[in-house]
Amino acid sequence: MNEIILSKRKNGMLVMLLTAALYIASLVGVVFGGMMMDAGRSPVLFVVCIIWVFIGWIPFLGLKVIGPQEALVLTLFGKYVGTLKESGFYYVNPFCVAVNPAAKTKLSQSGDVKSGPKLEVSASAQTSVELVNKKVSLKVMTLNNSRQKINDCLGNPVEIGIAVIWRVVDTAKAVFDVDNYKEYLSLQCDSALRNIVRLYPYDVAPNVDTTGDGVADEGSLRGSSEIVAERIRQEIQSKVESAGLEIIEARITYLAYAPEIAAVMLQRQQASAIIDARKMIVDGAVGMVEMALERLNQNETVHLDEERKAAMVSNLLVVLCGNHDAQPIVNTGSLY
Repeated sequence: MNEIILSKRKNGMLVMLLTAALYIASLVGVVFGGMMMDAGRSPVLFVVCIIWVFIGWIPFLGLKVIGPQEALVLTLFGKYVGTLKESGFYYVNPFCVAVNPAAKTKLSQSGDVKSGPKLEVSASAQTSVELVNKKVSLKVMTLNNSRQKINDCLGNPVEIGIAVIWRVVDTAKAVFDVDNYKEYLSLQCDSALRNIVRLYPYDVAPNVDTTGDGVADEGSLRGSSEIVAERIRQEIQSKVESAGLEIIEARITYLAYAPEIAAVMLQRQQASAIIDARKMIVDGAVGMVEMALERLNQNETVHLDEERKAAMVSNLLVVLCGNHDAQPIVNTGSLY
């Protein structure tokens, strides 16, 4: 359905003043008409003014006030007639009805989304009356869906949450092409998040293709969050295009292993970090030993045979690679 924008009906103030003046004139006409009827004159003025008193409030129903970044989708006897999008004071057909199926829907969104003021009336039946605002917000809004537990490409369960920044760009599609555009967006966000996350490992893993080009890469949820978020945004946009919504941005707000494997994965990360640190220490120690032997040979400070070199290398590696400070031992004897 194509959106029809009604922009040439900003005559609400004129119609309101004219209708109010006619209403006041009808009240005065009722008084004078009654006096004329008492005087034996025609009751036409009295009848006309009485009729206007009873139906003169109907034109007031066509007065519509639209604020900045608001829209009102109007139908007349079930037919879509247009949308008021520009801020102003409008007058439309009094029998037009505003339509917004998502007016009462509340999601985990920013404060810009409201379901309208509520008025509770205490009565014997204890019924409550809801005054629902049928206007469609055109503001940029943030949807923060609940965290989901999803298996990554390696089968590890992870918990992830996203924040989606969106807005309505086509009110006709949002109102008429889907049942409830807010719930539709929330469902598509969950689906797109699951489709993209299952393509990536939590951390960098070997022989994993995350781009679909058949070549292994280093993509991961933790290290490629910007790329993952952009792919999620594109996935959501492709799904909500038919609902007249624009996805401006998507951001990962929470990412962690699921509680049942979090402790094991933490131990794995610690072990990997220890191995990397040890490797760096050993590489540095071997380089320092080589440099020491080379300097001793260049300066001819001391002449060492192979056995003494082996003992020196062993002692240096113990000192450089040990976890604790070395305890020196003075050798007063000889190796032979």
